[in-house]
This record gives sequence, structure tokens and C-alpha cells, in this order.
Amino acid sequence: MTAARLIDGAAIAREVRAGVAGRAARLAAADHVPGLAVILVGDDPASQVYVRNKIKACAEAGIRSIHETYPADLAESALLDRIAALNADDAVHGILVQMPLPPHISAQRVIEAIDAGKDVDGYSVESAGRLLSGLPGFKPCTPWGCMRLIESTGIALRGKHAVVIGRSNTVGKPMALLLLQADATVTLCHSRTADLAEHSRRADVVVAAVGRANTLTADMVKPGAVVIDVGMNRNAAGKLCGDVDFAGVAQVAGAITPVPGGVGPMTIAMLLSNTVDAAERAAGSQQRAT
Repeated sequence: MTAARLIDGAAIAREVRAGVAGRAARLAAADHVPGLAVILVGDDPASQVYVRNKIKACAEAGIRSIHETYPADLAESALLDRIAALNADDAVHGILVQMPLPPHISAQRVIEAIDAGKDVDGYSVESAGRLLSGLPGFKPCTPWGCMRLIESTGIALRGKHAVVIGRSNTVGKPMALLLLQADATVTLCHSRTADLAEHSRRADVVVAAVGRANTLTADMVKPGAVVIDVGMNRNAAGKLCGDVDFAGVAQVAGAITPVPGGVGPMTIAMLLSNTVDAAERAAGSQQRAT
């Protein structure tokens, strides 16, 4: 029995995807079917699962998907050439290259090769700069999904203290920026932070995204805090777990996400939303040009 309210990411993701499907249907009725290209290089089993889930989600939302798989020894130049062709294809509104890539391919070069208007992952330097500057653009899917989960609890972030544990370019840093945009006071911590508990115990919201099991324990959490667990780890028994000691923290927190079933479903939902955003912008541009 837990004291905390369970934040059902799967249910919230279904709501987001239903909204996306409605928007996609309106675009399709006007002959603007949203299109997402998903590229997988190599045969990493986890990546194969992630790609299958994204393709399935696209089909359910009415988004046309282009799924391309290449061998692990694909030349970087060949991948960049394919991205250039997709950039030029008006039927493709979003391009996603599944990470990780084989060691001989530069992930950053690949990300920067994607047209900024099709960067639905929100990973490019331009997308990051737009987020930092408060300009319109694609928000990285996982942090944006976390924001929707936080909003679902009803907490008013203005003036609240939020702690983000993790400083990655894909989750930690953009998460801190999104919380700042919501007028929270943000502390960004990481694996080298001295006395992490001193910071986390003062937080009204904690987002754990450091990639290490049991980073956040019950004695590190303020009673009633909202706890978002982004981690995906395996414990000694091989069971999937997050960065939060769920059993302990759930006795202290006011609301908490489970792993699985919390942040994960939201990442795909926000990817679909970004893709439809891109298609809506492209359709608007075409209308203005005619």
C-alpha cells in the first residue's frame, strides 16, 4: 500500500495520442497526411523494440511512417545522403534516427544533418537554442512528457522548488529549462553533486534522470513532493526499475511515476505530437504560398 498518488503515464499518454489522432485526421482530410521517417542502423534488440513501438503508435494515430533499416556497417556518408533526401521530401514532416548508432557514425553529425523543421526528437543544436531562448520549436520528447505528467498532478509550478537529477542534453538540461519556463526555481544536480539529499529534500518536484538505480531514496524526499522517475535500469534480479527506490519513496511522496508505465509511454506520445506539429506548420506554409 502506497501513500503517494500513482501518476498513470499510460493513461495520460492515451489522452495525448487521442488528441494527436484527431489533429492528424483533420490534416488528412485536407490532403496533408503527417509523415514520420524512422531510421534504424544495426540490429540492437532494444532499438528494434523501440522502433516497432513507434511505428505501431504512428499507425494508431493516423501518421504515415516510413521505416528504414540498414546494416550496422552502413557508411556515415550513406546515412547522411539518405537524411538529405528525406529533408527534401515534402511528404516527410519528421525524421527520427534511432540511437545509439554504431561507433563509426557520429550521432551529432547525424542529428545536425536533419532539417530543423523536421527535428521531431528536439535534439539538434537549433532546437536546444530555441528552448534556451524561449522561442517556438520542438521540445525534446521525454522532458516534455515529464511536464505533462507533472501538470496532471495539479501542482502550480510557479514559485515551487524543482530539483532535476541528471544533466544530459536529452533529458536533464532541457527538463530544467522547461521547469524554468513554468516559473519554478530549479536546481540542476548530477552524479557529482555533493550532498544530493540536501537539495532533494527541499524540492516540491524531483525529476530523477541520472541512470542509476536507487539514486533517490525515501529519506531524500520532502513529504508530499511530486517525484518523476525517468530512469530505465535493471536491478540485480534483472527486473526493470527506475532511478527511484519506488517502494520507499512512495510512502513519502505526494505523487510518483512507476517504472514501467510512467514516463516511457509519454515519450512516444510527445513524438507523435511533435510530428503533427511539423505537419500543421508545413500545411500552413503551403496554404500561404498559394
